[in-house]
Amino acid sequence: MNEQTISQKLTDALWQIYRRPVRPEPWSWGGNLPWDDPAFSERMLREHLDEAHGAASRVTEERQLQLDWIWSTLKLAPDMRICDLTCGPGLYAVELARRGCHVLGVDFGPAAVAYARKLAADAGVTERCEIHQEDIRTVALPAAAFDLVLLVYGQLAVFTKAEAAALLTKAAAALKPGGHLVVELLNQDRVDKTTSNWWFTDDSGLWGDGPFLHLGERFWDDEQELSYERFHILHLEDGHYTEVHLCDQTYAMSTMQQMMREAGFRQVDIYPRWDGLPLYDVDEWVVYVAQK
Repeated sequence: MNEQTISQKLTDALWQIYRRPVRPEPWSWGGNLPWDDPAFSERMLREHLDEAHGAASRVTEERQLQLDWIWSTLKLAPDMRICDLTCGPGLYAVELARRGCHVLGVDFGPAAVAYARKLAADAGVTERCEIHQEDIRTVALPAAAFDLVLLVYGQLAVFTKAEAAALLTKAAAALKPGGHLVVELLNQDRVDKTTSNWWFTDDSGLWGDGPFLHLGERFWDDEQELSYERFHILHLEDGHYTEVHLCDQTYAMSTMQQMMREAGFRQVDIYPRWDGLPLYDVDEWVVYVAQK
């Protein structure tokens, strides 16, 4: 591709950005990251495994603190059955299998699923750790089969309220009587509700494997109680332009508690700040433990 063609593509992309709707409509672009795109999935896997930050997966020390808290709080034991929804590269699922549990992990990203399966094989827990590549909204889970269902690190928030309610109902149906659901969500009171924008450049990263310019915008929808981010990525070597939208649905604690009860849970305990665990961003999070 010659320089003139690249320059024209970049010019066209800039005009497209200039003419963008001032404020996007929530969920109009699906409102989620392209998790199942193979190239994006590979780049996201690198972020999951990067111990220099906790932007995609928490670092090892913090995951262990969370797992120890869940294990002791819920009185888990070997041979219990656990379902890890949006399991990513299996960092929680495989550790729970190492502790003797039987784990089903479900994730949409092909690279994450491949890594999780290899991690389970390397740990010698393949027989106790099964990883499925499926959308958690459509995956069929066996009824009354699990002692625990996990949905951590805010992943429930990337779905609409209707989808979230359906997922809570699915989790309840998949749990044994007395089983637990653990959901980690951002504290609505701590979410950034300002309209803002930012930009940066990089040689490679989550948005591409070559030099790119990233332009980001954040909006708060007070009526729907959600944060909406719109990302514009200009790939400088070939002029390709990518636009990605991400919605983060927030919930008041009382709202989520009520949704869980309506989904079939008889008791919902709330632990702001992960019950005081020393996580670097602990003030931002709320953990819900719902019992069927």
